[in-house]
Amino acid sequence: MAMSVAKAGGGGGRRRGRRRGTALMSEINVTPMVDVMLVLLIIFMVAAPLMTVGVPIDLPQTAAKPMNTDQKPVIVSVTNQGAIFLGDDPVQLNDLPQLLATQGVDPAETRVNVRGDLAANYGSVMQVMGALSGAGYSKIGLITEQAQQAPAQ
Repeated sequence: MAMSVAKAGGGGGRRRGRRRGTALMSEINVTPMVDVMLVLLIIFMVAAPLMTVGVPIDLPQTAAKPMNTDQKPVIVSVTNQGAIFLGDDPVQLNDLPQLLATQGVDPAETRVNVRGDLAANYGSVMQVMGALSGAGYSKIGLITEQAQQAPAQ
């Protein structure tokens, strides 16, 4: 009767160098990445409304479609008290063309949009448009809000 000389547990000589339970983990931990993305999402959701022009104006509503423009226009705002703003900076009507020229705005190519408050004097908005037109700006537009349509019943 012959006896076997092999060790208990079998396996032979192939597993000599490996220890049990120390295999490398080949999974990616995505939890930190998801945390960073959620924080960025919240930051952008809070900051997005603040990225609009900072002068609070109640714009009139129209049924006009939005325009497609390739370049970012210059925004001039007229408040209901008649104050004029170039972007967020208050300006005088007489200084507006010179300020645009010092900013490197090309009168022939750059679109200038005027935001007039709903309660603003019509003459104030027209004075701004006249000053821009007199300075050689030919692409002058008015900014309005899209009219809210009642849902069909």
